[in-house]
Amino acid sequence: MPIRHGGELLLPPVRYTLFCLCSRKGQEVGAMKVVILAGGHGTRLSEETGVKPKPMVEVGGRPILWHIMKIYAAHGLTDFVICCGYKGEVIYQYFANYYMHSSDVTFDLKENALEIHRSDTEPWRVTCLNTGLDTMTGGRIKRAIEFIGDETICLTYGDGVCDVNVTDLIAFHHSQKALATLTAVVPPERYGVFNLEENQHEVYNFREKQGNDNVYINGGFFVLEPGVTEYLKDDTTVWELGPLETLAEAGQLSAFRHNGFWQSMDTLADKFVLEELWESGEPPWKIW
Repeated sequence: MPIRHGGELLLPPVRYTLFCLCSRKGQEVGAMKVVILAGGHGTRLSEETGVKPKPMVEVGGRPILWHIMKIYAAHGLTDFVICCGYKGEVIYQYFANYYMHSSDVTFDLKENALEIHRSDTEPWRVTCLNTGLDTMTGGRIKRAIEFIGDETICLTYGDGVCDVNVTDLIAFHHSQKALATLTAVVPPERYGVFNLEENQHEVYNFREKQGNDNVYINGGFFVLEPGVTEYLKDDTTVWELGPLETLAEAGQLSAFRHNGFWQSMDTLADKFVLEELWESGEPPWKIW
């Protein structure tokens, strides 16, 4: 079908490419690609993931995947590689139609033509990579790096948002000279904590977890060198187990502390938290 934009004949805007590589020395940050893990089954959010992959679950009328990409784009990273798996066709279709759905369009049914008058689409390059239905996280990362080549990349999960300064994260990674850097975040204050010694059954000091407990967890938002593939065996490799543990033992894993906002969307309750924050008009992760 012929497509016109302001009278100019265009080819159909069906190009999808998704990867985010962080620059190596001499490479501009804006040229880095961002890899987003989006292939898991999302079983703990089954109320939503029966018909779509978890990264396509919406917050504020947009997939959480879109929110993650906007975070990176705010720091000049607009080249994405999405590791698809479970119901990956939903992600393919979303980006195949994204340009059209972000535009004002006239359809001439008689001539089988359309004219695009105005488009609000983002200037992103998105690559959708089929990394297998049951591939583990490490296997998906391995496939993505092999696809991208000898590049430093950014990597994150397709179900979590935060207000981390990605520019500072990348600079920190390069200063550490390690193969991998993760963003260390403070877990949400929704769990009570207490001390319990061996053979002790009584609880004497229960309290809500405080933000200054100096407890950090892996919050995603990684920066990786291509050398991490040496720690990734095959599709059965779980990134969070063997590889990260082995990288740490080898002194090749650094942590970028982020004490600001971070929230994953593991359950329906987490989705409600994010929706409420978005509806407040000041969602902490909206840095664009």
